[in-house]
Amino acid sequence: MEAQNSVWQLVKDLENKKGITEIVINGPSTVFVERAGQFIQLNVRLTKKDMYDFIDEVARFNKRQCNQDNPILDGNLPDGSRINAIVEPFSYGAPAISIRKYLKHIASFQNDPNVFGLGPKWVEFMKAIISSKMNLLISGGTGVGKTTFMNLLLGELNTAERVVTIEDTLELSINRPNVVRLEAGSRVGSSANISTRDLVKNTLRMRPDRVIIGEVRGGELFDLMQAMNTGHDGSMTSIHASSPAECFQRVETLFLMAGFEVPIPVIRRQLVSAVDFVIQLTRDREGNRVVGEIREITGMEGENITSQVIGRYEDGKLAMTGLSPQKMDRLHKAGGLPLAFFSN
Repeated sequence: MEAQNSVWQLVKDLENKKGITEIVINGPSTVFVERAGQFIQLNVRLTKKDMYDFIDEVARFNKRQCNQDNPILDGNLPDGSRINAIVEPFSYGAPAISIRKYLKHIASFQNDPNVFGLGPKWVEFMKAIISSKMNLLISGGTGVGKTTFMNLLLGELNTAERVVTIEDTLELSINRPNVVRLEAGSRVGSSANISTRDLVKNTLRMRPDRVIIGEVRGGELFDLMQAMNTGHDGSMTSIHASSPAECFQRVETLFLMAGFEVPIPVIRRQLVSAVDFVIQLTRDREGNRVVGEIREITGMEGENITSQVIGRYEDGKLAMTGLSPQKMDRLHKAGGLPLAFFSN
């Protein structure tokens, strides 16, 4: 690739390159893109001034500041891509910039019927999950497409429902008339710094049908579970975990971050009563983002959570395990899923 004279030009040139999911700039001459889960270094030479000018413009666009007093920037580019930047002296030698590209071509299950390795039958199941208002945890590690997958699910919402979304940085895409989008953090010109948890608490006074949190990272999980348990069915969030077992452990940790000294078995009972399914995202051997596992939370046995796997990614596809969800009656009556769906 030929040398560029600015970060904006670089981003523009990479905009339509297929398969690129991330752009990372570690310094003026160390620029990488991620494709199929692998980082590739580009022959690009920027200047430190290019990088700082870019960060300043993006900060203004997001109505935020990024300087030595506010050294970390989380925001969006005009095309919806997410950006994180950290400046010197907290980043050695040069600012560090990470851009997660917004995948415009994935807008619905219909537009990409094999998205995340889902065949037509599993797409039907995902639509039934939304229609029957199941509460979901979307679990996955870094860069496996948690936000993209949530956007696919949100595209199936009933237009008559009132939805409130809460994010640190606006990434969710929901084209519905009765939607309120809330964003945590601080803004230029305001001394307020509103946390995600503050917004979740306020959301419950806004008469939502569903509460959607982009990603839970702290005590807001406690408040979301209360919402799930008090009539806000069909709510969902994503959580950073590499497996459903790790997801359960992370839920316990985040729950305790709310500041309540609650015994672990009590937290587990809250999880069991609040969440219906965990959808685990991962990458296959070729680096493609796929649904690795669909796990139904079924109850408690003593002090332990019980669950069953109804779908697992094996041999290049998401396969049924032979188990039918315990909530099949609800999936049938409210979601339109045939009773014999998992028998065929």
